[in-house]
Amino acid sequence: MAASTLSRATPSQNGMFFSFQALMLKSRRTQFREREKSIKITCQATSIPADRVPDMGKRELMNLLLLGALSLPTAGMLVPYATFFAPPGSGGAGGGIVAKDALGNDVIASEWLKTHGPGDRTLTQGLKGDPTYLVVENDRTLATYGINAVCTHLGCVVPWNAAENKFICPCHGSQYNNQGRVVRGPAPLSLALAHADVDDGKVLFVPWVETDFRTGDTPWWA
Repeated sequence: MAASTLSRATPSQNGMFFSFQALMLKSRRTQFREREKSIKITCQATSIPADRVPDMGKRELMNLLLLGALSLPTAGMLVPYATFFAPPGSGGAGGGIVAKDALGNDVIASEWLKTHGPGDRTLTQGLKGDPTYLVVENDRTLATYGINAVCTHLGCVVPWNAAENKFICPCHGSQYNNQGRVVRGPAPLSLALAHADVDDGKVLFVPWVETDFRTGDTPWWA
């Protein structure tokens, strides 16, 4: 009786086992097919048609155009700075420079004398861009020297005081006579000089390297 029962149960277990194996095999086939589809999709996504590959020549051209567009405004902004640090004016013989008036125009000797009388001392732009007094003598001619207006104490610009007939520094009270020679401290030295020549009608400032005629000393600024 027990043997008969066991022999009947065996086929049923074998059937369940084979059914389970079939399901596992089907599942593996399904997973394999899904992997194949995924690989195909990935390959298709990473491939780029030849007509869509970026043209390197066009990219380089666009880069050059962009660089040129940026360079123009940059250069335009740099020009004013360059002209600020490099004083305007044409150079002359011996390192000279044409004097400039308050508006930046070249000083024409004949025109200057029409509007500036005897004893006048008016600031112009001189060597290295320093403010320099152009002097009109009592006979209505231009003096052969210009007077640098930078105080030798701490570098203030010294104004001309016509009433006192001297240069008086507003910063610390230094005083200079009408030729720029120091007469009162704390400034230790006289104002620097520059030659004032007339070349082709224009006033030309040239460095002064000779003896200072006011003191008889070697020029400290040379």
